[in-house]
Amino acid sequence: MTALRQYLVVWRMPGARVLWPIGILARLGIGMTPLALLLLVESATGRYAAAGIAGASYAIAGAALSPVAGRLADRFGSRPVLITTGILHPVALAVLLIACRATVFPLIIAASAVAGATFPPATAAIRRAWTDMTEVGSGNHELRQAALAAETSLFELVFVLGPVLVSAFIVVTGGPAAAIVAAGTTTLIGTLWIARLPVMRRSHEHGPTEQTRGLGPLKVSGFPALLACVFGLGIAFGAGGVIVPAYAEQHGAGASLGGVLLGIWGLGSAVGGFWFGTRRPAMSLPKQFAGLLALVGVSFAMLAFMPTPVALAVGLVIGGATIAPALTVENNLVGRIAPASMLNEAFTWVVTVSVGGSAAGGAISGIIVDQPGGLPWAFLMAAAALLASAAIAGYPSGPMTRADNQAAARLREALG
Repeated sequence: MTALRQYLVVWRMPGARVLWPIGILARLGIGMTPLALLLLVESATGRYAAAGIAGASYAIAGAALSPVAGRLADRFGSRPVLITTGILHPVALAVLLIACRATVFPLIIAASAVAGATFPPATAAIRRAWTDMTEVGSGNHELRQAALAAETSLFELVFVLGPVLVSAFIVVTGGPAAAIVAAGTTTLIGTLWIARLPVMRRSHEHGPTEQTRGLGPLKVSGFPALLACVFGLGIAFGAGGVIVPAYAEQHGAGASLGGVLLGIWGLGSAVGGFWFGTRRPAMSLPKQFAGLLALVGVSFAMLAFMPTPVALAVGLVIGGATIAPALTVENNLVGRIAPASMLNEAFTWVVTVSVGGSAAGGAISGIIVDQPGGLPWAFLMAAAALLASAAIAGYPSGPMTRADNQAAARLREALG
């Protein structure tokens, strides 16, 4: 099957024509709301410190409660969780607008936290949907990599379009409030739209012995090791978001070029992801993940020695081409390692740990960049985190390899 035909077959699967475009619409808030919220609170209070506290409240509440939403989706189905959070999140943003207009700081913080806590777990639900639609026996199992690669690559648009849309709303309206309204509206419409899909209505009923309790997927063999790799990849992403703009400024190109360079990085990732989705590597998923993490790590190390912004742009395009493939394998591993009764929660844990790693990477790289001659060392710090993750993923007798072998055995049994 040709590369283009694989994606055409995926596009024709029931629900795909909603999951791809409307799935992006539903998640535009991921790229819009954090920036718009920061600017809104700063504008209302006149203090970046207050804006930072509100932004942290939004992020921490979202990261803490996302796995809870995932567990509820596993137990009752994605649809009711998406509908509930899809409605509550815009309401919380509306309260935030009122609080900012009245400049009531405690209410600003509370509304920010509630908005973060109620952001719909659409990413987990969509990736669960693709996993279900390509499960063994569906007739589409061989299309899973292409489906997840397209989902991963298209998701890059959220981070490219989100900040651009916030800037556009500020230019047109003179303030960030309209961007908050737009983010809430797209979240509401997109989430309710994808919640109507039949695949989101699956209740995933499980027997009493299969109900998720306690630590849930965190106690599943191989999953904590996968999360350790996710954290390392998150460190690199967070570091990149700080290092690349700092590189542009230190080379006299200005902060605006930093945004362009990050966009180029995302473009390289998207192209690499679409290409990778049509490949059928012979090696196991943990070995693929280890190899791709190592390639991303090497690309970060090479970026430390780029002499000019043009050279850095070329390096970002080439290195970026390895990012979406690594994320595709990461999502494939989640579906392979985590039991069906815990899949939504497992995907939400991946998002939570990635956000935590990104925050840590951004903070650490910021400290390094501020030191004289620190810029190259910040790149190398990110490279070290990625290479450590690659070692965890590729360890021959490690937990991820054992979990993958067990999954392979279950697959052979299911196929007879």
